[in-house]
Amino acid sequence: MSRVYVLDHPLIQHKVTFIRDKNTGTKEFRELVDEVATLMAYEITRDMPLEETTIETPVSTCTSRVIAGKKVGLIPILRAGLGMVDGILQLIPAAKVGHVGLYRDPDTLQPVEYYVKLPTDIADRELIVIDPMLATGGSAAAAIDALKKRGAKSMKLMCLIAAPEGIKVVQEEHPDVDIYVAAIDEYLNDHGYIVPGLGDAGDRLFGTK
Repeated sequence: MSRVYVLDHPLIQHKVTFIRDKNTGTKEFRELVDEVATLMAYEITRDMPLEETTIETPVSTCTSRVIAGKKVGLIPILRAGLGMVDGILQLIPAAKVGHVGLYRDPDTLQPVEYYVKLPTDIADRELIVIDPMLATGGSAAAAIDALKKRGAKSMKLMCLIAAPEGIKVVQEEHPDVDIYVAAIDEYLNDHGYIVPGLGDAGDRLFGTK
């Protein structure tokens, strides 16, 4: 089964508290999500492989280390996932960005794919699938499935808040995809919202209702 990592760095936990607060306005909410995304990216890339290279400093020649292996691709799930992309790009500016758009069918309640635009070399990239909320897990699982069908080989899922129900769905459908979150909350309510959660991430990011 995939592993679940709760990123409990004090700065992440501090900022998530204010992200949750219903009195945090759109501007501050957006800035905090951006900052937390940068901090989470720092943690999620901790296992990137390194290789040695030789460089010349102003004083002498030395052996140092640079990132080796696969390049990174960021795949936000539209629309809320967009709110975390810029924060990650601050840390990994060379990453390519793809997009997966899904909506929920009102009759079946199943996610339906309506837009996919990806880098041509996703099979050669370490992909970070991004969605602030992992609630039912349906959208995340469907997005990962869409990526695998198009050749993706290596992925991680990055979310701010997760419900146990959503984690279970992703683990069952994609046991090879590790999950990184800032918090695991209690449960989903009857409307599919994470409790205590933070409300609708997309609406709070973009000022809609």
